[in-house]
Amino acid sequence: MSLKKSLTLLSFILIFAAIVGAGSNQATSNCDEAREIARQAYVFAYPMLENLRTMTLQAVLPGSFNRFEHSEGLLGPEFREIVRPNNDTVFSAAWLDLRAEPVIIQIPTICERYYSLQFVDMFTHNFAYAGTRTTGCGAGTFLIAGPKSSAEVPASVDKVFTSEGNFVLCLVRISINPEISSELDAIHKIQERFLVQPLSSFCGYEAPEPIRIDVFPVFRQERAESAGFISYLNFLLGQLEIHPSEKALIERFGLIGIGPNLPFDESDLNSEIRAAIEQGVEDAIEIILRPDELLGTTKNGWSLTNRVFGNRNQMQGKYEIRASAAYIGLYGNDLEEAYYPISYADADGKSYDGSKYNYLIHFESHEIPPVGPGGFWSITIYDEDQFMVPNPMNRYSIGDRSRLSYNDDGSLDIYIQHDSPGVDHENNWLPAPDGKFSLSLRMYMPSPRALDPLYCPPGVEKEKSGD
Repeated sequence: MSLKKSLTLLSFILIFAAIVGAGSNQATSNCDEAREIARQAYVFAYPMLENLRTMTLQAVLPGSFNRFEHSEGLLGPEFREIVRPNNDTVFSAAWLDLRAEPVIIQIPTICERYYSLQFVDMFTHNFAYAGTRTTGCGAGTFLIAGPKSSAEVPASVDKVFTSEGNFVLCLVRISINPEISSELDAIHKIQERFLVQPLSSFCGYEAPEPIRIDVFPVFRQERAESAGFISYLNFLLGQLEIHPSEKALIERFGLIGIGPNLPFDESDLNSEIRAAIEQGVEDAIEIILRPDELLGTTKNGWSLTNRVFGNRNQMQGKYEIRASAAYIGLYGNDLEEAYYPISYADADGKSYDGSKYNYLIHFESHEIPPVGPGGFWSITIYDEDQFMVPNPMNRYSIGDRSRLSYNDDGSLDIYIQHDSPGVDHENNWLPAPDGKFSLSLRMYMPSPRALDPLYCPPGVEKEKSGD
């Protein structure tokens, strides 16, 4: 064998050893251990998998990284990419690819309405915010950098936000009063002034070499809910900086083949270990779908959600909470930005059914959801699949920006039913599906007294439908 070939072989061996060494642990042959590790790993990975699924649909397949996509109006029944979407704000979104260099985002002055920019990392941590609550209403220039960036920060940058991973979702919410016809035109003008560009373009210097965009795995939901989830997790781990607090955890996951960029094919596993991993995934899904009181407490038929979204420090080690939160409402806000009580049952503890009952929620004047200056509240209705349902009024949420009719004593009645409650009450009508449904109350910029203790809405009362 020639020296050149020997060196080539040696290089290959060293590279292979480095890749295998990234997992550091030899694979387990104990089925009980494999099942338990898979359970833990899937709970850890679930929000990241949901994030990858969404990023695949919105950025990878259309090839739309590093540019804003703007919704033309409020989201409605046609939108089915993320469960329990809000019907309160017009969205803009930009998926950022930070592998080559940081990205600059510029926003105009927005003082006449609520808005926020939420920055979500690959773990689904909300690692930064800009907007009404955090940076005020003035124009802003923000630099978003990946974990390995050493770029010099221009003097004109107002804030630097550093992500633990190479991919970031910037999700913009701009409030809209659906009762005012000119609102959409005003918001579209704001959206037109949102700018995103690479740092090199912003500074006017030569761009770095482009990064390959064909590295993303083909995402299939059935594989993400099986032992194959490991291949997706390994890709994701290779695109971020593992936090020091989780290095031991990822090393333990290595016992079933998990590690940054490690090659994985579930068909290579022996049948017993593969079955154990599959069972571990099922165990994890059971936890994620039925969190019980994990996300908060239940009162008056409302689930009062504690802090289930937040930054790294706030969510450290809370893997089951993070996973279940991603299931009920991916990309939810920090508690200080928006508080989301959710109701799956009426005041009697029975599931909502618009085909059998009409419902009423009565707020005494002191019970109306408390929000701070610049904030607002709404109630949105969803079907069994956690999406909005078409109705003749094209009304999917109702709240303090609606033309509500208050009672003489300042109290408020909201009618939640499939058929109209009558012309006199239609201002206060939230149309319900002809079947099972649930409710979300959203309080944007809740007042401090809404958070300590957590505000609880009154229970929703039912009466038999007149059908």
